[in-house]
Amino acid sequence: QVQLVESGGGSVQDGGSLRLSCAASRYTFGRYCMGWFRGSGKEREVVAVIDSDGSARYGERVKGRFTISEDIAKNTLYLQMNSLTPGDTNTYYCAAAGVDTHWCGRVYAMDYWGKGTLVTISS
Repeated sequence: QVQLVESGGGSVQDGGSLRLSCAASRYTFGRYCMGWFRGSGKEREVVAVIDSDGSARYGERVKGRFTISEDIAKNTLYLQMNSLTPGDTNTYYCAAAGVDTHWCGRVYAMDYWGKGTLVTISS
């Protein structure tokens, strides 16, 4: 089992920045696909993922604005979000899965989920 706890959500104005953090209960990096998603149910979409080999991929709507990174020593995943717009308002979830690159980032393939952190962007 892997427990994931997100933090860093909040409210900022259009054009602002936030950094989300996800603390993992045990060592996952280098063995698990780790990522950030947003939305709920059928609307949930991938924001950014890091494969077990360290390669990062991004959803089309956040490319060039968001950066995913990891601190292996702290077992923590980050999401730096810049140039935020009201369209980024959502609950953001951290997730992990012991899957290979092909499946990494597919919502239904992720095994472990945090409870989410709310991000609100005001215009």
